[in-house]
Amino acid sequence: MLKVSKLCSGYGKTQVLNGLDFEVHAGEIVTLIGANGAGKTTTLKTLCGVMGSTGGKVEFMGQDLTNRNPYDIVDAGITMIPEGRQLFPHFTVRDNLLMGSFKRAARAGAQRKMAEVLDIFPRVRERLGQFAGSLSGGEQQMVAIARGMMADPRLLMFDEPSLGLSPLLVQQMFDVIRQVTAVGVTVLLVEQNVFRTLRLADRGYVLENGAIVRSGTGPELLNDPHVKKAYLGH
Repeated sequence: MLKVSKLCSGYGKTQVLNGLDFEVHAGEIVTLIGANGAGKTTTLKTLCGVMGSTGGKVEFMGQDLTNRNPYDIVDAGITMIPEGRQLFPHFTVRDNLLMGSFKRAARAGAQRKMAEVLDIFPRVRERLGQFAGSLSGGEQQMVAIARGMMADPRLLMFDEPSLGLSPLLVQQMFDVIRQVTAVGVTVLLVEQNVFRTLRLADRGYVLENGAIVRSGTGPELLNDPHVKKAYLGH
């Protein structure tokens, strides 16, 4: 589904990604793990077109999306749930959800898609008329994911979805990600909670200094001595 080859990207003269290679297959949950500054968020921003690449190639469903505009990438079927949720706080929850349906193919079926999304997020249904800024952190994160689903994505990318949430809400967040895959959406996940992430993921890649240094299934990486020492405190 997604194939990233020799991807390079950065900020000005500072190169962050140094020839990244990885793949995501349809129906999977794939995670990128690594320390702060390893290049995880830069990878997601480059894939969704917010940042340009300086080398390499991004292919999605057989289509070359390298350095395409963000709206073209959304139209192709890739949506990102950004770190910090990035809702419109003075818009209602309903209006925030509708903002997610600006993909050309999603506009005509926005109301139908909203009904489908609200079946996955019943708590969001209860908050449709409230301003997004009045919700709790956990509720805002649910709205952010629901808004991403409104674009009818094939691949949904999450950047630190559990950031700032209580342990109980973190578990709910991982349950929601499972629900997303259950309706046929593939997931690429960047998340600080490495243990929970690797228990959830089908496969993972370890990112260090802008390059992949290890890969494997979730259980394989959980039992990898380097991963245990560097990311699990064992």
